[in-house]
Amino acid sequence: MNVTSARKMSIRQLFAPALLAIAIAPLAFNAQAHSHGDHDGQGPDRERMEERMEERRQEVYERADISAEKQAELNEAHAEHREAMQALREEHHERVAEILTEEEQEALRNAMQEAHEEYRDKHGKRGHHDGNSDDSADSE
Repeated sequence: MNVTSARKMSIRQLFAPALLAIAIAPLAFNAQAHSHGDHDGQGPDRERMEERMEERRQEVYERADISAEKQAELNEAHAEHREAMQALREEHHERVAEILTEEEQEALRNAMQEAHEEYRDKHGKRGHHDGNSDDSADSE
């Protein structure tokens, strides 16, 4: 393998996780918005988040030297994916509504919120340990 092939391979390896992160980030943001009461995913916060994600996506495309044609294809694929995930999410909510009463759904939401808050308290806001790795072993 020559140097150019090795360099291209390393660039692909470098940007593959970034492209994946950009592809799935809207799902995480949508889930976060949903858990914070923005059930329609609309509003000024949602618009700002989408603008930031688009800017980040464009920056990564430019860094990866993705052509305008392929950028458009990727953006279309991303939009189709987002729409499919929204439809799947709605289908799941309908199925849950068939299984659980309103009270049970509320109890489940509350339990999930409590578990989420406990996790954040233990692991920090971003889900990472606070840097004291020895504390977890001592506290149990």
